[in-house]
Amino acid sequence: METNSNPHIPVLLREVLDVFGNIKDGIVVDCTLGFGGHTQALLEKNSDICLVGIDKDSQAIEFAADRLKNFGERFKCVEGSFSEAFGRVLSQYGCQVKGVLADIGVSSFQLENKERGFGFQTNNLDMRMDTQASLNAYAVVNSYSNYELQRILRDYGEVKEYKKMANLIVERRTKKLFESTQDLSEFIQSHFKNSRIHPATLAFQAIRIEVNDELNELKKLLIQARRLKNGVFGVISFHSLEDRLVKNAFKEWSKSCVCEPLAYKCTCGGKQQKGVVLTKKPLVASAQERRQNPRSRSAKFRAFAFKDPM
Repeated sequence: METNSNPHIPVLLREVLDVFGNIKDGIVVDCTLGFGGHTQALLEKNSDICLVGIDKDSQAIEFAADRLKNFGERFKCVEGSFSEAFGRVLSQYGCQVKGVLADIGVSSFQLENKERGFGFQTNNLDMRMDTQASLNAYAVVNSYSNYELQRILRDYGEVKEYKKMANLIVERRTKKLFESTQDLSEFIQSHFKNSRIHPATLAFQAIRIEVNDELNELKKLLIQARRLKNGVFGVISFHSLEDRLVKNAFKEWSKSCVCEPLAYKCTCGGKQQKGVVLTKKPLVASAQERRQNPRSRSAKFRAFAFKDPM
């Protein structure tokens, strides 16, 4: 397994520690464990908390468990998708859960492992966060219909020329299948130009989201999070689709009245507010962090504090 013995500092670490810094005891759940960078920092800062780390990537679990072994019983690993595993953790620990963090998207651990096929210059065409999953990028690129490719490029990548890109991919694979991310990225780069980012960036994002069902995973997590009581819930997202889901969920949770907008009068009691939004605007990386870690440039961190229903 190819890993980095000196992993990068996780994105928005200072902001995460500020938001979760007032948690003095109980359990914090890191829904996207990865390298374990956020987890380690939270355990070091809050000496009386325990932390449960979730990841669907068995290699990430193995790496983080070794990295965090000195914390003993204060740290536990749970393998599985965060949308499913978080529900189990919340059912097990209930009101002991005082904080939940989710750093959505591909992790540095996965990006830096060339065998996983997330980067532009790898020999694989995989992009699975869970290596046991049946769907991979090879299947998406080489077997999805033109219509399906257009859908994911438009909806998940927000690619402006999604029809042209889908048409070109389908035309090319009739002659020769795509075998690697390098092959795919160079093919896209030969037909499209972008002065700001690599021309294949948005296409790769779309394919990765499709392979890992990322938006549905986030939607399921947000549904589970409604069960929190007197705890802080924070999400770091990396593109507008994810951020919009989180923003809208927080907006709904902060409403006192949940009656239909056209209702003649309030019938819900007007006391439905689940808590307060802690971040009126998403927290973003400082100029220094953006220089040191380019991945942080698109990161947005939103947090919500659930109130005690009693």
